[in-house]
Amino acid sequence: MGTTTSAVLAKSALWDFGIQWGMWAISSALQTERFYDATGSGTFIYLALQSYQWGSSVKTKRQKVQTSLVVIWALRLGLFLMSRIFADGIDKRFNHVRDNPKVFLIYWTVQGVWIFLTLLPTLILNSEKNDVQVGTRDYIGWGLWGSGCSSKLLQIVKRVLSKLIPATRSTRKRSMRAPRAKCDHIKGKFINSGLWSVSRHPNYLGEILVWSGLYLSASSVFSGWQHVSVLSPLFVYFLLTRVSGIPLLERGGMKRWGSDPNYLEYIKNVPVLFPSLW
Repeated sequence: MGTTTSAVLAKSALWDFGIQWGMWAISSALQTERFYDATGSGTFIYLALQSYQWGSSVKTKRQKVQTSLVVIWALRLGLFLMSRIFADGIDKRFNHVRDNPKVFLIYWTVQGVWIFLTLLPTLILNSEKNDVQVGTRDYIGWGLWGSGCSSKLLQIVKRVLSKLIPATRSTRKRSMRAPRAKCDHIKGKFINSGLWSVSRHPNYLGEILVWSGLYLSASSVFSGWQHVSVLSPLFVYFLLTRVSGIPLLERGGMKRWGSDPNYLEYIKNVPVLFPSLW
């Protein structure tokens, strides 16, 4: 006997925030952010799998694919972020935060909100008993997920390759003194080739495509209020374009390369997010 959608959402929210606040207590006591990203990725995986189990006893192909794609995305993200924090030692986002429990709690709570809203289509889908044959909408959605993950994977490959290139001791010392390259930029040089030649932030575009695709596929069986789960890609878009993603990198880019004519030409000709169609 499956659990109702409202029950699945309630259980998911309780587990989501319970995990975040529990790990906040541990991390706050240790004054470390090392568990933050791993906890976020792990919660995505846990809730995707649990909602799949909590739902109807008869599992549909759409539910199996959706759950698998979320798990794959979370594993990729989690491994990447964990390798980054252990390589860099600290996450500058948490400077003056990790030793302030009240402010630190806000960060963990925001992560809980991000997880729940982003997973909303998956949570609803996995609790849905109705089913329709997999069709064009699903294949387009899964295609968007694949396209989005490909652009994110390219970012990871670039970062990994940059760390595998042998460096002399003097190069290592210079790289330790230089600001750490973030997200779209590696070793202090801005990228303007490949996907970065048509979008300044293709990795973030990929993130938006991933969750837009998963909502599109899941919505094949949605009706009425369930379509409110379109908040998933909209919330991801809002976070990346208005809060913590693109604005921070754009300001950092201007601070680092604002005096470079090549960079100014680059930002003049290449769109911030969506590639130009003409």
